[in-house]
Amino acid sequence: MIGGGSHARAEGRLRIAEQFGIAFLPLHVIREQQLIEKHARSKGLTVVTEWSKLSGGASMNDALLSGSIDIGIGGIGPVLTIWDRTKGNAEVKAIAALGSLPSLLVTRNPDVKTLKDFKKSDKIALPAIVVSVQAKTLQIAAEKEFGIGKHNALDDITVTLPHPDATTALLSGSTEITAHFSNPPFQYQALENPKIRKVLSSYDVLGGPATSNIAYTTTKFRNDNPQTYAVFLSALKEAIAWINTNKPAAAETYIRVEKSRLDPALIRSIVENPDVRYTASPERTFTYAEFLARTGSIKTKAKSWTDYFFPDIHDLPGN
Repeated sequence: MIGGGSHARAEGRLRIAEQFGIAFLPLHVIREQQLIEKHARSKGLTVVTEWSKLSGGASMNDALLSGSIDIGIGGIGPVLTIWDRTKGNAEVKAIAALGSLPSLLVTRNPDVKTLKDFKKSDKIALPAIVVSVQAKTLQIAAEKEFGIGKHNALDDITVTLPHPDATTALLSGSTEITAHFSNPPFQYQALENPKIRKVLSSYDVLGGPATSNIAYTTTKFRNDNPQTYAVFLSALKEAIAWINTNKPAAAETYIRVEKSRLDPALIRSIVENPDVRYTASPERTFTYAEFLARTGSIKTKAKSWTDYFFPDIHDLPGN
């Protein structure tokens, strides 16, 4: 649980908030293998880490700005939103990506084949309306489907619901939720039901792999806690490298940390899916930056992905 916090920080304390899904696997590895503690020891530092879980970018951004957490993990939509709104004060920027995983828009409405088939009676669940990466991806897809300037054509039928709850609601068939812009493993769990099918993938919308989640923080935290910041980034990079060479074990880590009741074979198939890429390098984030600026969601027009990422990963390939 997240408690109230102060912006006064000191080296050796790290409060991290994550969300739901296998996109956060690098954090599960960090926690189980105590990689933050390992890298802290190499610097002669003791870091006390506090983990919490939130749903949706809006809640994550609020927690970061209130001082309740030090590092948030969210999609590129919330990251760009808080980067834009904190310029000249908190100066929030991204630390690194966690990886690229496809988000699928799935539905139980047999009449929905494309976005144009959604009716006002349909409700599309998202982790956070308007700001989440799923919400922004849906807007990009809507603009392609309905035309320039009509990116918000489906906004009025979206609702905020955490991925686990949205999956339960969709599968039950007894709620207003008829569709869910989901993420792994929830979308694959839903697709095991023959009544659920895919409408589109985020990769289809964006033209290929795109970063699912990003770690981000304030400039003040990075400046005040350079060693703790470096410890986190080193731990994240090690976790990602370990996942990519130990995928079966990584799948088992997810099951243990999340206490998942899903079929272990399903989890392993997701981690080993070639469309699932764990990497610290941002992929196709600039597509969102350009879209948000053009549609007025943010005021600042970035010139490059390096504008909204701290320089520590500028040596990595990114876009």
